[in-house]
Amino acid sequence: MESGFGVQRRAGGGSPAVGASQRRRKMPPRAADYKLQVIIIGSRGVGKTSLMERFTDDTFCEACKSTVGVDFKIKTVELRGKKIRLQIWDTAGQERFNSITSAYYRGAKGIVLVYDITKQETFEDLPKWMKMIDKYASEDAELLLVGNKLDCESDRAISRQQAERFASRISGMRFCEASAKDNFNVDEIFLKLVDDILSKMPLEVPSRELSNSVLSLQPEPEFPPELPPPRMRCC
Repeated sequence: MESGFGVQRRAGGGSPAVGASQRRRKMPPRAADYKLQVIIIGSRGVGKTSLMERFTDDTFCEACKSTVGVDFKIKTVELRGKKIRLQIWDTAGQERFNSITSAYYRGAKGIVLVYDITKQETFEDLPKWMKMIDKYASEDAELLLVGNKLDCESDRAISRQQAERFASRISGMRFCEASAKDNFNVDEIFLKLVDDILSKMPLEVPSRELSNSVLSLQPEPEFPPELPPPRMRCC
């Protein structure tokens, strides 16, 4: 009796035709169209690591240890029909690490500046972080101010209006509030930042012009070489 499946077999009951096996092979994944670096900065304890890990791994740790120097994670997203490989750098908030972390500003296409809505001092530190951005970051870097720990609304010390006023004084800075713990607005933070970066880039970029966007996974030098003179965003 003929088989109802209609699969041709070799004489002697061998395996299915080679063509069928080849059709089942998976195609290799499409290479990324862009490789972008984003850095997260802000004072110690504001939740920088929690935001990164929530976005990349969808995890949250109540007792995260302070980052020593820098750490990073990779996540691939698709926006505007493009595949983007994000290298997200989580920087230490302690001042003693500034000489190390400053080197990572230069290649960043996007910068997430985080404060804790329940701690006044982290908001008061924002001008200090803006000086770091003005000194080391590219003038074209997209900026996003994030008030984290929205899950602690009852302990709020910084009103949304205060943060909006601060962001409005910085050229091109966006603002939003989020909660890494409750996973509120976390994806939106990074995806909107990437969308803003892509909106400034041509749809088709010659390979020689992509050098500023493509990242090496090797660490940057501990001290940046000659840097351009600082420019001021704040008024």
